[in-house]
Amino acid sequence: MAHPATRHSTDQIYSVLRSDVISGALKPRESMSEARMALRFGVSRTPVREAFKRLVDEGFLVAVPQVGTFVSPIDLGAVHDSQFVRETLECRTVVLAAQRIGEADCRRLAAQVEEQAEAVRSGNRSEIFRLDEVFHAEISRIAGHRAVWSMIEGMKAQMDRVRCLSLETPSWSEVILNEHKIIAACVMKHDAKGAEAAMRAHLRTVFATIDTIAKDHADAFDDSRLAHEDP
Repeated sequence: MAHPATRHSTDQIYSVLRSDVISGALKPRESMSEARMALRFGVSRTPVREAFKRLVDEGFLVAVPQVGTFVSPIDLGAVHDSQFVRETLECRTVVLAAQRIGEADCRRLAAQVEEQAEAVRSGNRSEIFRLDEVFHAEISRIAGHRAVWSMIEGMKAQMDRVRCLSLETPSWSEVILNEHKIIAACVMKHDAKGAEAAMRAHLRTVFATIDTIAKDHADAFDDSRLAHEDP
């Protein structure tokens, strides 16, 4: 059984490296050194090795025997699968949100959209990404199904890597913001049908840009398991 201090260090290292892979701070196919990471975090190699193992198991890193450990390329098959799950669940929750939203919820949702607009104006990519997550979590909360967003969060990491790449294009943030404004407006008007259509279009937007992103970042992707059916 791992010593509590080692376990704590492992959890911290895992969390930071996972976030770095998703955000693109650690690039796909980048070499990962236990010694370098131990130096970075000021720990022995043991918690780093354990964190690497967890990240390999979850598909964020790939270990090549006698060669080394590398950041995994983005799995487009996993992106496709996570989009399918998100669309199935979030199109239902947004309908419920439109049916159930109250005045206090309307004010809170409107304030969140304005926060997003400010982040887009300032060009703060990390804040744009964070507020995107907050917006979708809020829709689930209003719908009365907070746990739905937790479920989605657990399986959309590969899609998040594409989303972070897309934010390198400033105009893309404006597109996402405008789509959120449409969704919020429909929900606040109790327009369940319009909210569902807007959410579906929003969640499919990422697929409209995958080809462009893949061309601009060819080394970032592994399409060997890509499902070719339309979402």
